[in-house]
Amino acid sequence: MTQQVAARQVAAPAHRPTMTRWPWLPITGVFMAITLGLTVVVTVVHLRSGTMGHTGLPWLDGWYRWDSAWYWRIAAGGYFYHPGHQSSIAFFPVFPLAARALAPFVGGTQIAGQVVAVGSGLVAVLLFSRWVWNRLPRRSAVLAIAVLLTYPYSLFLHGPMYADATYLALAVGAFLLVDRRRYLAAGLVGALAVASRPFGVAVAVGLAVRALEMLARDEGGRGWQNLRAAVTRVRPRQATVLIAFGGLLAWMTYLWARFGNPLAFVETESAPGWDQGVGPATWFKQAFFESLANGTWGLRLNLGLQAVICLLVVLLVPRVVRRFGWGYAAYTAVMIAIPIVGTKDFMGSGRYALAAFPALAAAGDWLAQRPKWLARSVPVAMAVVLGVLTWYYTNMVEIS
Repeated sequence: MTQQVAARQVAAPAHRPTMTRWPWLPITGVFMAITLGLTVVVTVVHLRSGTMGHTGLPWLDGWYRWDSAWYWRIAAGGYFYHPGHQSSIAFFPVFPLAARALAPFVGGTQIAGQVVAVGSGLVAVLLFSRWVWNRLPRRSAVLAIAVLLTYPYSLFLHGPMYADATYLALAVGAFLLVDRRRYLAAGLVGALAVASRPFGVAVAVGLAVRALEMLARDEGGRGWQNLRAAVTRVRPRQATVLIAFGGLLAWMTYLWARFGNPLAFVETESAPGWDQGVGPATWFKQAFFESLANGTWGLRLNLGLQAVICLLVVLLVPRVVRRFGWGYAAYTAVMIAIPIVGTKDFMGSGRYALAAFPALAAAGDWLAQRPKWLARSVPVAMAVVLGVLTWYYTNMVEIS
């Protein structure tokens, strides 16, 4: 009997999941309060300095900056591609198609895009909170949610006509489904996620690894033990998660049929003004180091912050493995590797890292094991940076 008890103790997980009721209503309230607060910031700045936007409403047009114009143009008029020049096919289709579908019902394309963005942001936060609530102890779960809500680049969940919130909602939703062994549904939702952002293929990779990992554990192993047996046990039901790769295949097929180049979205990234071409100069961050040496202090701080965020996500991957498994680690690693390798100077990486939700959860879990003053100070400090970045974003300063 003693040996059996000892064996059960050894097999018990290091962290027990939260057993209290999922507090979706307070989380919704906090999200809406942050949205309101940031909207006040963008409204004030817009009234002073900006006339961009199509609605004439400062509290909406204040959020309409940078890539919002690209998404608006796609939703309103479709895609175009001019080889060697910046073209709208650099932006994946799910978000602008959703905005186009909603536009007739809400009075305009911009309003539709921002409704989809904010609605997706709320859904993403709620799905993420449900995900961590089932996997982490209470203190860790609360801090993980706080990390997501105050993450400086989470401003893209609260108003800009960007695809990031839609992608995050779809990605978390796909993993929630695969964890419930709803493989076909996970594959279909994953396909939408893949067709939402250029790094979306990470979802397909993560779902496939997660499905294999669960089969391996069914064989009595932990992690990758019994992997060979798991592979032999794959049946059509589990294999349906691979439908997620169809999101990228469908997008490439459209580009081939319409423009004659299935990889046009890769080529256009190297167009003048974007200059994100594939090659050693991009891989080894020549522009990043030149900016650190010769750029303004603001540019150095901007790019340096995003580079540090990439480093932190990489450092959190082992913790993701321990807390959530190899499937989530594979997703996080592929997701963050794409902007690390594919950007010339880390610009945009802070926003891209918002999609690395297992790493954000792992950061909350790490904070839960630190002194209370640190665990409380970090979200407060991030919230301050969130407000500052929102102010700069509205002032047409490129922050990500």
